[in-house]
Amino acid sequence: MSLGLLRVDSRQIPPQSNTGDIHARTTNPPTCRRRSQRLRGTDPAHPAARLFGSRGGRCPAESYEGHVQVDRGKAADPEKFTGQVFDDVNENSKLDGDEKGVPGVAVSNGVDVVQTDGQGRYSLPVRENMTVSITQPSGWQVPVDSDNFAQFSYNHLPEGSPELKYGGIKPTGDTPKAVNFPMIESSSTASAEQDCAIASDTQTYDKKEVGYARDGAVGDLADRDDYQGCGVLLLGDNVGDDLSLNPDLRDLYSNMNGPVRAAAGNHDQDYDSPDDEHALDTFRDQFGPDHFSYDVGKTHFVVLDSIDYSGNAETKKYTERISEDQLEWLRNDLANVPKNAQVVVATHAPIVTHRDVVVENAKDFYDVIADYPNAVTIGGHTHTQENLVAGEKREEWAAAGIPELPNTQIVAGAVSGDWYSGGLNADGLPYSFTSDGSEPGILTLQFDGASRSERYTVRNESDDHQLLLGVNSPEWRDWAQKAQDWQDADKKGEAPEAISEKVVTRDDLKQGDTWLTSSFLAGTSDARVEVSFDGKSPAQAEHTQPGKGEALNKGWEYTDPYTASQNLRTSGSVGQTSSHLWRTPIPAGLDLGTHSAEVTGTDRYGREFTETVRFTVVEDEKAAATQSEKLLRNDGFDLQQEKKTTGEDRPGLDSEEAGAAKAD
Repeated sequence: MSLGLLRVDSRQIPPQSNTGDIHARTTNPPTCRRRSQRLRGTDPAHPAARLFGSRGGRCPAESYEGHVQVDRGKAADPEKFTGQVFDDVNENSKLDGDEKGVPGVAVSNGVDVVQTDGQGRYSLPVRENMTVSITQPSGWQVPVDSDNFAQFSYNHLPEGSPELKYGGIKPTGDTPKAVNFPMIESSSTASAEQDCAIASDTQTYDKKEVGYARDGAVGDLADRDDYQGCGVLLLGDNVGDDLSLNPDLRDLYSNMNGPVRAAAGNHDQDYDSPDDEHALDTFRDQFGPDHFSYDVGKTHFVVLDSIDYSGNAETKKYTERISEDQLEWLRNDLANVPKNAQVVVATHAPIVTHRDVVVENAKDFYDVIADYPNAVTIGGHTHTQENLVAGEKREEWAAAGIPELPNTQIVAGAVSGDWYSGGLNADGLPYSFTSDGSEPGILTLQFDGASRSERYTVRNESDDHQLLLGVNSPEWRDWAQKAQDWQDADKKGEAPEAISEKVVTRDDLKQGDTWLTSSFLAGTSDARVEVSFDGKSPAQAEHTQPGKGEALNKGWEYTDPYTASQNLRTSGSVGQTSSHLWRTPIPAGLDLGTHSAEVTGTDRYGREFTETVRFTVVEDEKAAATQSEKLLRNDGFDLQQEKKTTGEDRPGLDSEEAGAAKAD
């Protein structure tokens, strides 16, 4: 191999670099480096503490550590980008003489898409600033780097980035002679049955929050081995503005049991970039393309950048929008995909939420995917957890030119939940309840070839933890407004005395408008929630946002009191709406004393989840105050701790999207 061949991984080496070992390894197939162990819990002696994370130094099944191969010789035509996609049989990341090319693989320069010929060769027009990438086919696996991030792209920026605080892309020089992409055959990615993990909004602003993520939802992923073929997709806002934390983020996900790919979010940008063109240069250098695709099983994954940066470093303003170049690329990319295929289009900013249309040119986007009825869109950004079914209608969508939702939209929740805010739980992690009544967690898409399902796994909980229950009464709503007023006044003066949402007075029951609320995380508009009070016949609950063309139902009467109570005492993040909240009137004639409600939620796939909540009927407000204090302490809420841990030191709460999540 000539000295013109450079090793390229996600942190690209410029041609001017004086690298030490530039030769790819030619030994036996390498194994991943031993991952560092991590400890869950705040104390090694804590009974909940568990050591895990090491895989004994081995890669996930059928995965290997490697890199894209670049020949720095003179290009035959500097206006053409050429190379070969090849079967890296000996896994040394080098195209050896006896290794064959792989035909029919899609290769892109970010706009144009071509397929490799019978020898695995490709040729693409050169663009001044581009990332060349391949679409991993089903039955194949691209290599990963030492942090387990998939390697399938090469940046071409001859003069390099403008001067950027976090480095951007160093000058790449002239068009290389060839860029070759290695892959190995994989039965894991060939299987029609796939579990695909989506980790959105890890959004760590400092190393403390890196620890919260590691001991929370990211640690849960490290314990799982069901996503080896599909891997993990990071859905943007991977860090919180400080790109010096990118190495920590990479290390955080280095322990995954499948390859990791990353989308970019608004908090992953170079804010000192003069324009949107270079706003993701550091991201591209350290993680890969800002838009790309890959195949696993019978599913085609597409990742798009839905953030258009203004170039104003003072305001950091951006627009949620998909560029025209990306829409053209998407048309070209989908031209190779059967119309009846399962397609997942992932964007950091979701196309829509239950509140409104988010992406400015949503209609143009939907026009591009109109011929793909099985396409589902996945988003993050809003730190909410939503599952909006194709065919739903909302007044706000119609006003923005979307009379009916053409494709199912899932909003993936957040690893950080409500930006790592709120009091600390027994594991030393912030409760971080989201503004829509959810918790920090991971979305998993499940495919069997013919159909798709999904599940949301709450941090440190089993998959069947899907129901959060509370009592929404007139007294609670009065307290919530006072608490909101206190929050809006920057917490000046005394906070209103905390009450438990599991206490209701006899007068409130007689007035009516007291509901048993069920935040059903797996719930869609076609899910069913039933409630049985004190063992009597169950009654069907009402979905608060049914999606039948109505305007958004917003207010304390449409709020989950369980999560809202904690947030109103700490972070203040309450949206007064939720796409997954059901409510059932509590019988007005209940006697004084403690009662139970058994709630069963059945999702659209027929999976049932059951939880029981106990609540107490008291005579008057004085009795309610006494009972509330008792219940709050029994529930594990340390009121003094909550006053000390208010979320004021969590920088994510100052973000634009955090402000939008709070009540108007």
